[in-house]
Amino acid sequence: MSTAVSPQLLPLSGLQVLELASVLAGPQVGQFLAELGAEVLKIEAPAGDVTRTWRTPAEAADGPVSAYFSCANWGKTSKVLDLTTPAGRAEVHRLAATADIVLASYKPGDAEKLQVDYAALSALNPRLLYGHITGYGPDASRAGYDAVLQAETGFMHLNAPSRGHEPQKMPVALVDLLTAHQLKEGLLTALYQREKTGRGALVQVSLWSSALASLANQAATYLVTGHDPQPLGSGHPSIVPYGTVYTAADGVRLLLAVGADRQFQQLCAVLERPEWATDARFHTNTDRVAHRVALEELLHQRIAEVAGTELLAELERRLVPAGAVRTVGEALQQETAAPMLLPPTPEFPHAGLRTVAFRSNAWPVADQLLPPPALGSAP
Repeated sequence: MSTAVSPQLLPLSGLQVLELASVLAGPQVGQFLAELGAEVLKIEAPAGDVTRTWRTPAEAADGPVSAYFSCANWGKTSKVLDLTTPAGRAEVHRLAATADIVLASYKPGDAEKLQVDYAALSALNPRLLYGHITGYGPDASRAGYDAVLQAETGFMHLNAPSRGHEPQKMPVALVDLLTAHQLKEGLLTALYQREKTGRGALVQVSLWSSALASLANQAATYLVTGHDPQPLGSGHPSIVPYGTVYTAADGVRLLLAVGADRQFQQLCAVLERPEWATDARFHTNTDRVAHRVALEELLHQRIAEVAGTELLAELERRLVPAGAVRTVGEALQQETAAPMLLPPTPEFPHAGLRTVAFRSNAWPVADQLLPPPALGSAP
């Protein structure tokens, strides 16, 4: 891997990764490892990763790679192999014999048919870590698709604007990304374990389990109370005002995240409605949850009378959590977003988005990565 920071300084320098995964979850893990210094070789079928063809109408048809493909494939090289042929399988076996990690996203049974499953590859390399993503677990042959999993695990139901409205999926492949995080955690745990035992491991994660694990307080609400959580738009089931969008007099859209009574008192002072803080309906968060509709109506009316930019500035000064509702472009143009962007390259003249959001005083961040690779660009 070529980086402006010496690869030897990065925490995973020297780690060899063989990526047999495609689409989003597995490739996100591959880019994550590449950003930390690993050398990632992406193995693609002759047709290439399907996301190479997923272009929006705004993209040039003859661009180097699609925007979708670029979101998960920085820092890699690409090699075309047909795993349905003996020659293709032999080459993967040769590469796996010296690899540290294999990333796979086959339906259960498919890796075995292609002879690239954990049993086959670990026989060649006992230290191998094999990260395998499935839709519903190793015993379910059903393929997993993010939108379907969002529907089946409650996310779409909860994401509706309110009761009676159509469920909505998230505008990013949320379950794929949650699964990628789970696999990263499993593989990093396996790396630590290998340091102690010298042995590799099979790490399996499903979209289904990853989605359920991420339901957090919504799942706990059902398990503790027996009541099925209902959609509240962007509102919060147990905190008010939290998440609801308001439009100010200058057209600024904003939301509040008021989780403490002190914060609510400050909000009321800024809005010049101090009496709300002592109103028996709104005095505590429990009171505000019980009288959600009444409070939200008052807030909508009052915020519509004031300038949103000035309101947000004063709320920040008083340590009341609030923020403007931005577009994706507006968010990425913020000065504080700059450290999360990868610089363009001559081969791919567009910025990229990092997958690694943490920083450490023990190692630097790679200033540059190889651009998303052209199909079969590896020697």
